[in-house]
Amino acid sequence: MLQTQLDKMETDTVTVRTEKERPRTDRTSLCDMYEEILVENETTEQLNNETAQQMRIVCKDVTAETLYDVLHDTSYRKNWDSNMIDTHDIGRLTVNADVGYYSWKCPSPLKNRDFVTMRSWLPLGNDFLIINYSVKHPQYPPRKDLVRAVSLLTGYLIQSNGASSSTLYYLTQVDPKGSLPKWVVNRASQFVAPKAMKKIYKACQKYPEWKRKHNPNLKPWIYPEQNTLPSINVADLVLQRADSLENIDESRLTEEKQAQRHSDDEET
Repeated sequence: MLQTQLDKMETDTVTVRTEKERPRTDRTSLCDMYEEILVENETTEQLNNETAQQMRIVCKDVTAETLYDVLHDTSYRKNWDSNMIDTHDIGRLTVNADVGYYSWKCPSPLKNRDFVTMRSWLPLGNDFLIINYSVKHPQYPPRKDLVRAVSLLTGYLIQSNGASSSTLYYLTQVDPKGSLPKWVVNRASQFVAPKAMKKIYKACQKYPEWKRKHNPNLKPWIYPEQNTLPSINVADLVLQRADSLENIDESRLTEEKQAQRHSDDEET
């Protein structure tokens, strides 16, 4: 199913230009380093506030291995993910599967969200696959100060384009557990999601130098013998169903407040 959706992105996408202010002739611009960010979104009332997004970014100067490392390395994430409140690995299931926690700041006046997800990963020759979906963990119940969101399916496919180039495909279907106005979803898909892809790309450029100074040989996602996380019994986990969580009604939020916050975020 994931591969089918990713294949569909090749022909059924909407191009979102993200560097309009920079001319194509500026050789220092990001436009020289990646070709485009493609975004497709689906939001319908029948999906009970679920949002689906598909994106692709071609990184002309980033290897598939570096992309794979950046998406795994939680120690590095705080250096590039400005929306993150907290992230950490909870425990391991197998040599290529674990459970983790992630919370992030939503644009004001939305309430902040968090996830508990089971993640698995698989090298595919020169390519890599990472997928996750939400689970219940007995030691991580929903918090009163955050809205527990649900990842129905999120996947990253990293394809190598040669010795120094790669393509990142991102597919996600999420229930944010809130009655959100349509303008919030549209703004997130048109601005926030492409900006997040740009952040990943920039993080990849800086990662090799950072990693040389921070445990350069520590990569438990590649070398499972380095993994010191406590073992988790899969019987202790339950699939997190969206209908078992409380919906937060944020449908009356005004666009003016959100637009101001969006403007502030674009300046940072």
